[in-house]
Amino acid sequence: MNPTHERSPSGPELHLQHGFGADNFAACGLDGSPRNARQARRFVDVTLRGWGLAGLVPDMALVAGELVTNAVRHALEPGHAAQDGYPLWLGLYRQPGHVVCTLTDPSTAPPRPQRGLRSPAPWAPGGRGLALVDALSESWSWSLTPPLGKAVWASLALPAHAV
Repeated sequence: MNPTHERSPSGPELHLQHGFGADNFAACGLDGSPRNARQARRFVDVTLRGWGLAGLVPDMALVAGELVTNAVRHALEPGHAAQDGYPLWLGLYRQPGHVVCTLTDPSTAPPRPQRGLRSPAPWAPGGRGLALVDALSESWSWSLTPPLGKAVWASLALPAHAV
């Protein structure tokens, strides 16, 4: 895979990896900083528009942003980003009928949707990320990625015209 660097108007370069043909797979290394959600949304926008899937951008950008936000908040130890360069990797993979968004992080702790008594108050600023991922995706899940960490993924259906 050959990396492609693209200057983001909101900050540092996006480190894109393209393989399996640029129309099937793209990945972006993220440093674990709070700005990563914005960078993830930009990566999704650039990639999906390049694949001719602009109609998926709003939902997939929200899904990717939520997965990245959760990882930055809950999966990284303080100072982890500064030590390891790219502790998070965001990938988009186009398959027949859908696009899969996957985020890898170094934590083995499972993602935990807030349910029941732990549901956020209507005015709370957070706590709805995985509920949004669940609502927007066909399916989502996670798995351990030995020897370190996990991958959290969500699949969105392609629009009828793109299948």
